[in-house]
Order: sequence, then C-alpha cells, then structure tokens
Amino acid sequence: MKSEIYPLFATPLYKYKLQREFTNTEIKFVKNQINFSYKNAGNLSSNNTYILNVKELKSIKIFIEECILDYYKKVLKIDSDVKLYLTQSWLNYTKENQYHHRHEHPNSYVSGVLYFNANKENDSIEFYEKRYNTIEPKVQEFNIYNSSSWNFPIQSGDIVIFPSSLTHDVKIKKGNNIRISLAFNSFVKGVLGLEKSLTELKL
Repeated sequence: MKSEIYPLFATPLYKYKLQREFTNTEIKFVKNQINFSYKNAGNLSSNNTYILNVKELKSIKIFIEECILDYYKKVLKIDSDVKLYLTQSWLNYTKENQYHHRHEHPNSYVSGVLYFNANKENDSIEFYEKRYNTIEPKVQEFNIYNSSSWNFPIQSGDIVIFPSSLTHDVKIKKGNNIRISLAFNSFVKGVLGLEKSLTELKL
C-alpha cells in the first residue's frame, strides 16, 4: 500500500557531537567539581548552578551556544530579532546504581545536556510523552509513533537539546564509570508575539 505518514506536531530532539576531544583542563575541572556537589534525587549535582560562566569552560559555553542557535534556526525558525541566552547550567554525577529522577525544566524554553563521560553501552537518557492515551492495544513492535517513551544511548562528547517541557530521566546506572553530564537551560529576549494578535510580550 502506497501511503504517507507525517510526524505531525512532533517533538524536536536535537543531537550533535563535539568535534574535538575534551581538553585536560576541561576534564580536570569537571571531575574536580564532584567535591563541590550536593545530593540530588538519585545522584549528585554541582553546587555551582551557573557552571558555564567559569573560565575553564569558556570554549564549551561557546559550543553549546552555537548548538542552541542551530536548533533555533533549523527547528524553531524564530525571528532573528529574538535572541537566545543561556540561563542556568550545572554538572551531574551519576555512579553505578544511581539514577536521575524524572523531571522537566520549568522557567526555561530550550534545555540540553552535554556528556563529558558516558558509555553508550551503559548510559542513556529516556524521554516521555505526557499526552494521555485513551486506549493501549498490544503492539508488535515499538516505534517513535506508538511509544510513550523512547531511550537514547549517549556517549562522551554527545549533546542533546530539547524543549524544556519534555519529560526525561536516567534509569539506574549500570557500569562502573561515573557518568558526568553538563545540563543547561536557555531563554529568549526581544519582542515575542504580535501586537495586533494581542500576544506581544517584550522581554
């Protein structure tokens, strides 16, 4: 049967890879920050929640800003008068048998994660569809159209960017490597909406 399927109102998930190795300075810094962290729900997070403002991660911050801009241009097609900027950013540390609770990122427009230390055989991030399904028939094979969750394996150097409202978590970690990730939020500034549509908002 010749038919067409459209991913109507799909949730855009952006994935890219850092096109270089992390420097010794970057690795040393992020590993050391575990000594200045607090216990989150299931793992550890850095006390510094604006971690991308440190000089040791200046190049990483530029890379992340470039990726967010690429996401805005390719996916959201936002007017060039509207500018993006990073808000909070922090490091997460997940050891064997730890996890990261299911959550979203309120007060943010687009969020993401860059992985400093991850192994695709043991590490992944899982996303969830929050729409209610009126019926749930048994399926022969799960795909992006019929699934209520989807798991993405990740590895060092990967970056994923997604709408901040998209629910996600990290399952109980397997493997003895310490998974190190840098999470971030972003927002927009400028004039949003249209005056005559009564949707104008000046930020």
